[in-house]
Order: sequence, then C-alpha cells, then structure tokens
Amino acid sequence: MKDLPIGKKIILFDGICNLCDKSVQYIIRHDRQDIFRFVSIQSELGINILKHIGVDNNKVDSIILYQPRIAYFIKADAALKILRELNSYYRFLHVFSILPSFIKNSIYDFIASNRYKWYGKKESCLVPTDELKAKFLS
Repeated sequence: MKDLPIGKKIILFDGICNLCDKSVQYIIRHDRQDIFRFVSIQSELGINILKHIGVDNNKVDSIILYQPRIAYFIKADAALKILRELNSYYRFLHVFSILPSFIKNSIYDFIASNRYKWYGKKESCLVPTDELKAKFLS
C-alpha cells in the first residue's frame, strides 16, 4: 500500500451507514491536528486495504483504524483510539480501554448489529464537499 499518506491514520468505515456517516462528520469537526483520513469499506481502496491487512471484507461489521506500516485496530479498540486523538469532551471515554476486549466488543457488536435498524442507511456512500475531499481517499 504505497500510495497512502505518510503520517496519517486511516479510518475505514461503512459508507452507507447513517451512524457511521455522523461519526465521520464528528471526527472531521474535532480532528484539529488533521490526523485522520477516511475510506469507505465499500470502495476499491477500502477493499484493497482490507486485503492488505488480512481482514475479510465479507465479515467486517466494524470501523477499522489503520496506521500504515504500523498497526490496525478494529471494533471498540479502533473507536476508543480515535476518540483519544480528538479535541472533544468524548476523549474521556478512552478510559474504557482498560476493560477486557470481550466486554468492549460485545457492546460494540450490539450497536453495530443494530445500526441500520436504529439509524438507517443510505442508498450510496457519502460524497464529500469540495472542502472535505482532501480528507477522503479514493
């Protein structure tokens, strides 16, 4: 994965999920240090990144935080690591990182499995405005 931006953390997200869309918009507003870039899991680049890191795109029901050439995180660990980087009062939620993974991920999985029912979904992926295009990779 040579063409990915150096020094940026990449968030792979469900591009048709309304909850995911709202989360991406929240992250953009609170990413004051310009740390994150975004890729829809459904996009060609998203699928290629998933293959590169060895995650089956048919079984992913999660947000993924990918730090090129360093590591990747899924589910609750990804969400909590993202929150820690933001200039937001939700940063304090990072304290839940101390919980065992099976507890954090059980809560995460419950929300993920109900996200379409609770928040709905789009017919197509988010199309960023001109001012936000630099934040999205394709």
